Amino acid sequence: MAMKTWWGIGVVLLAMPLVGLAPARAAGEVALLESYIGSWQGEGALVGGDRPEPFRCRLTIAKGNQAKVNYTGRCALVNATLSISGTIAYNEAARRYEAAMSSNAGFTGLAVGQERGGQISFDLREQQKDRGGSDVRIGSRILLVNGNITVDFEVEFNNSGDVLTASVPFQQ
Repeated sequence: MAMKTWWGIGVVLLAMPLVGLAPARAAGEVALLESYIGSWQGEGALVGGDRPEPFRCRLTIAKGNQAKVNYTGRCALVNATLSISGTIAYNEAARRYEAAMSSNAGFTGLAVGQERGGQISFDLREQQKDRGGSDVRIGSRILLVNGNITVDFEVEFNNSGDVLTASVPFQQ
């Protein structure tokens, strides 16, 4: 289950496309993004396999160019380390937040964020292939609310029906 676990979480973390984002012009949206600048750490457990496995992450959010914030992160699971980096901005023309990501595993992607009452939720639903070529359904939700960050993951391996989930609350 360790290989299936690593691959599934790797895909979840890394499955968002890197695209050019329009400069954020709305001061309120930019201020909300910038309120998350800092160093974050989180841990949770990956459940659904043979036994729960610890899942630890670090995330750094910094001020970027043109009213964007940049982020870099690392997650450790079993004996694997996953690295991510990207940009979050408010796309005024589309009236939405966009988080672009790239990874050390060669995946890139885009998650669209919706803001409601000071909270931003990024939802991602993807279909990928695992290392054996089998279909994998991937879901992740990144929630920025009241100065806190939580990331929820779900991976379903279509051939076996196995579902792995993790929830990682981050703290500064």
